[in-house]
Amino acid sequence: MELLRLATAGSVDDGKSTLIGRLLYDSKQVYEDQLESVERTSMARGDAYVDLALLTDGLRAEREQGITIDVAYRYFATPRRKFIVADTPGHTQHTRNMVTGCSTADLVVVLVDARNGITEQTRRHAFIASLLRIPHLVICVNKMDLVAYSQRRFDEIRDEFQEFATRLEVADMAFVPISALNGDNVVDRSAEMGWYRGTSLLHHLEDVHIASDRNLIDLRFPVQRVVRPRSEAHHDFRGYAGQVAGGVLEVGDEVLVLPSGFTTTVSSIETADGPLSEAFPPMSVVVRLADELDVSRGDMICHPRNQPTIGQDVSAMVCWMAETPLVVGAKLAVKHTTHWARGLVRDIHYRLDVNTLHRDPTVEELRLNDIGRIDLRTTSPLFYDEYRRNRVTGSFVLVDEATDATVAAGMILHPAP
Repeated sequence: MELLRLATAGSVDDGKSTLIGRLLYDSKQVYEDQLESVERTSMARGDAYVDLALLTDGLRAEREQGITIDVAYRYFATPRRKFIVADTPGHTQHTRNMVTGCSTADLVVVLVDARNGITEQTRRHAFIASLLRIPHLVICVNKMDLVAYSQRRFDEIRDEFQEFATRLEVADMAFVPISALNGDNVVDRSAEMGWYRGTSLLHHLEDVHIASDRNLIDLRFPVQRVVRPRSEAHHDFRGYAGQVAGGVLEVGDEVLVLPSGFTTTVSSIETADGPLSEAFPPMSVVVRLADELDVSRGDMICHPRNQPTIGQDVSAMVCWMAETPLVVGAKLAVKHTTHWARGLVRDIHYRLDVNTLHRDPTVEELRLNDIGRIDLRTTSPLFYDEYRRNRVTGSFVLVDEATDATVAAGMILHPAP
C-alpha cells in the first residue's frame, strides 16, 4: 500500500492531538489497554469525557500542561493507505519542532479553532509548510460544535485563509469543517453539517494523489553504503545501497558517478524481496554497476546528460534551531544527502518575519526559531538541486561539531555568488 506522511499544525489548543486521537480511535487503531489507560488518566484529571489527545501527548509535562511539546509520531493504516502522522507543537518557542515534524511530510493538516479564526500562529505554520514545499494543505476548521455548526462561520474562515494563501506557494489546498472531540467529519460525514458537500478528513487523506509529487525526471541516487558480503557464495558481489532521491533508474541505463565523472551501466537493481527492473523514489535498493569503479558513501549516481549542480557555494533559507545565535563566520558540519562536509557561513542576507513575510536585512545574527537566508561555503563540493525542484537533494542540516547537535535545517535556493 502507498504511504502518506502527514503532519498537524496550528495554534495552541486548536485540537491537533485530539484530532489524531480521534483518527486513531474511529479507524479502530487503538488497543484496548491503551484506551483503558487514557480513560483512567481522563478520570483522574476530572475530565467529563475521554481525552483522546492523551493517545499522542506522551510526555508527563505534556499531559500535565495539556499541550504538545515534542513531535509525536503515530502510525496507522486503512485498507487503502498507510499513514505516518507527526503531531507537532503549536507554541511559538517550539517552531523548530514543527519544522522537524513537517520536513518529510507529503501533506499538512492546519487546524483552526472556529471560535478564534485565523491567528498569527496559523499564518506562521502555513507559511512554513509553503516554505518547505509541502504540496498538499488541508485546513480543518475545528470545534464547529462550539459555533453551532455554522456554515457562515466556516465560510468566513475559509475566505480569510484563501486571501492569505495567495501569498504562499501551495499546489493543492482543501477545507474541511470538523469537530475532533465529537468526531464530526473526521472519519465519517457529519449529520450536523448537511450544508457541507465535501468528504470527511480521512476520506480525503486516503484519496489525495501523491504519486506525482516526487521528481521522476532527474535521476539522483546518493550512495549510502558499499555492500561487500564476506560469504564465499557472494565473494564477487559489489553493490551500492541507498534511497532513490529522484528520477527513475532502470537496468541497462547509462549512468555517471560523481565526483569521479566515470560512466558505466546499471547491471542489476537488488532488494530484500529480489531483483527489480527499475527503481524510483522513495525506494531503497542496492545498485550493481557493470564496471568496477571507485564509488563510496556520499557519491552520487545520475544520468550523464542530467546532472545536479556541483559546487561549494550555496545560498539557502535556514531555520535556526539552537540557543546560541548563528553569526557570520560560524563553522559547522554540513550533512547533505549521504555526504558530510564542513561549512563556513559567509553571509546572512536577512531574517524573515514569518507573520508579515517582511525581510529584515539589518540583522547580524539568526536566533532560536528564526528563519533567514544565508550564503554557505563548504570544504568539498555538494551535488545538489534547488529545493523547489527536489526536496531531498535541495536540503541539508547543519551540525555543531562540538556538541554533535543539529542546529539548523536548510533549503537550497541557488548557487551563491
